[in-house]
Amino acid sequence: MKTIYRSADEAIAQVKDGMTIMVGGFGLVGIPEQLIIALAKSGVKDLTVISNNCGIDDWGLGLLLKNKQIKKVIASYVGENKEFERQVIAGDLEVELTPQGTLAEKIRAGGAGIPAFYTPAGVGTWIAEGKEIRLFGEKEYLLEQSLVADFAFIRAYKSDRLGNLQYNKTAQNFNPIMATAAKITIAEVEEFVEIGELDPGFIHTPSIYVQGMLQAEQQKRIEKVTTRL
Repeated sequence: MKTIYRSADEAIAQVKDGMTIMVGGFGLVGIPEQLIIALAKSGVKDLTVISNNCGIDDWGLGLLLKNKQIKKVIASYVGENKEFERQVIAGDLEVELTPQGTLAEKIRAGGAGIPAFYTPAGVGTWIAEGKEIRLFGEKEYLLEQSLVADFAFIRAYKSDRLGNLQYNKTAQNFNPIMATAAKITIAEVEEFVEIGELDPGFIHTPSIYVQGMLQAEQQKRIEKVTTRL
């Protein structure tokens, strides 16, 4: 049986200043909403955040940005956050932009214990500056180091009491690979079921990767509202 925290504040209590955290989700889909709110309230600072993007101004990781709790962001897309833009221009935030596929592979490789890998993505661009370039066949590849973290905060659709996780549709994005690449993984879970209720063939993250869980609250905001007359 894995720890099921009574509150998000309890779940993030071990996060300290200067730690590296991975945060699952894509846009506002599949993000650990309550865990992020708890981090924002905690006042922990100088964080390095690894995530596909940095939320929006008033939700998701945007809450941590607003509080200036993030020192560095490693991400692939940051276009929906004006506060992010302001802090980068002001020199208050360090950013490492990475092609999305490369970011995913850096996390997956970190979880697999692979320290680095070669990829053609980014060759001939500023992304390759200062990195080793090697020729395989007739094509150039650059060396990318993998990513690991102190904590991974992820969002799951279902879990049993052992911590076996299922994700809902596109919420599978970065959540499964981040679960494998951190020392401690905390899953915000929408629905808990009894042991044996999950089909073993449809478990996306085995319990061995999960150290704790939290009952999620259902908010799921819309990133961009569009209407048609």
